[in-house]
Amino acid sequence: MRKYNKLLLMITCVLVGAALFFAIEQIWFKNTQEQQANQPEVEEALAKLQKAQNLIKDSYVEQVDSSKLLDGAIQGMVASLDDPYSVYMDKETSKQFEQSLDSSFSGIGAEVTKEGEDFVIVSPFKGSPAEEAGLKPNDKIISVDGKSVQSLTLYEVTAKIRGPKGSKVEIGINRGDREKDLKIVVKRDEIPIETVHSDRMKTDNGTIGYIEITTFAEGTANDLKDELTKLETEGINGLILDVRGNPGGLLSSVHEIMDQFVTGKKPFMHIEERTGEREPLKSVLKEKKDYPVVTLIDGGSASAAEILAAGMQEVEGYPLIGEKTFGKGTVQQSFELGDGSQMKLTMSKWLTPNKRWIHKKGIEPTIAVKQSPVYGLVPLQSAVVLKKGMNDEKVAVLQNILNGLGYEVDRTDGYFSTSTEKAITAFQKKSGLKENGEANTATLTELDKAIQSYKDNPKNDLQLQSALQFISEKE
Repeated sequence: MRKYNKLLLMITCVLVGAALFFAIEQIWFKNTQEQQANQPEVEEALAKLQKAQNLIKDSYVEQVDSSKLLDGAIQGMVASLDDPYSVYMDKETSKQFEQSLDSSFSGIGAEVTKEGEDFVIVSPFKGSPAEEAGLKPNDKIISVDGKSVQSLTLYEVTAKIRGPKGSKVEIGINRGDREKDLKIVVKRDEIPIETVHSDRMKTDNGTIGYIEITTFAEGTANDLKDELTKLETEGINGLILDVRGNPGGLLSSVHEIMDQFVTGKKPFMHIEERTGEREPLKSVLKEKKDYPVVTLIDGGSASAAEILAAGMQEVEGYPLIGEKTFGKGTVQQSFELGDGSQMKLTMSKWLTPNKRWIHKKGIEPTIAVKQSPVYGLVPLQSAVVLKKGMNDEKVAVLQNILNGLGYEVDRTDGYFSTSTEKAITAFQKKSGLKENGEANTATLTELDKAIQSYKDNPKNDLQLQSALQFISEKE
């Protein structure tokens, strides 16, 4: 089983600041003249903060830790921006976050963001515990281990989700197409850095190369270059780039990759400051590939993955196949605040080559292809045996699974009908299980295996098959 690293959703570069107010001044004032002009305003603001701190320390009914007051003040300032990608991490949270950038860490393998008051899964990585458990892009997290996440920060939520390898975490989610919330148990595992995978796919008209990019990390561009060189040396008639479920990563990484696929005839993206000033970024490539290239996208393709998709489409006209992307069009920078804490702040927007801002809109595919419903099925977890006559949300999940796998059921409303019983019996017979028409633990386990086996078969991947067909027709 392939496993993937949980990296930054944000396009990140790290800057170092000496302390909180120094960092704030650097953001507010870009040159000495501005700083001098606004100095009275700065002094007034700092005096107000100091007065509030002293009032609480001297007069509050209980003793208060000064460091907690400072952390709370910063968190309040960042929260007032109403930006899910601008966050403050105290020393401990920052340490946990930095550990996630190491060679590996224990977790579930999913990227989480905050939209308004909701904590939303951007994408579970392919082959990760999160994906295998059935978490999907845009799932809203409402609880972790039975406790509400309503009053928590983004990094407090992710810290609760992470944990020792082999341990389990129960995540309560709200999914728009369901009336009831779901509780999904995920077994944590080691999530190593493994960002590029390649393959050669035989067709009637030749060989098509396939490269999957799971995230844009430090060494991703070099790994991709190595894999691409191998494919081209062995000979390919076309190439498929797969960034489905890719939540983004480093801007420098996607820039290096664009240097291999799109020419510099126009910028592959623009970075727009709040002043409206735009910085175009161009590739150094002189000539495009002499074979067709297709990019696969879906709702889990975000940030840097969207930069790649937009550049491929708008610079060279390479088609995008799949479903609309996530829609993240902002750029963040990290500021260390001198005591181990750090602030991540949205500093700019990024625009497509045609100067479109895709934030909260996403990128539409050139060729829209939806996956088989089986890819959206959630592995069913039940502590009780599901049997005829029951009426439960879990039965509805079971009925959708059976229908998705080709065992037709007459209803999917959660009532365990005679038709449901017959479908389970048919599945049990094919799987070599005891044929009792009940969904016990053994049957549910085999159903989960059947779902995963279906997903692992490239012939069932409608988006991949569409890309193969497109390239074959171009040859």
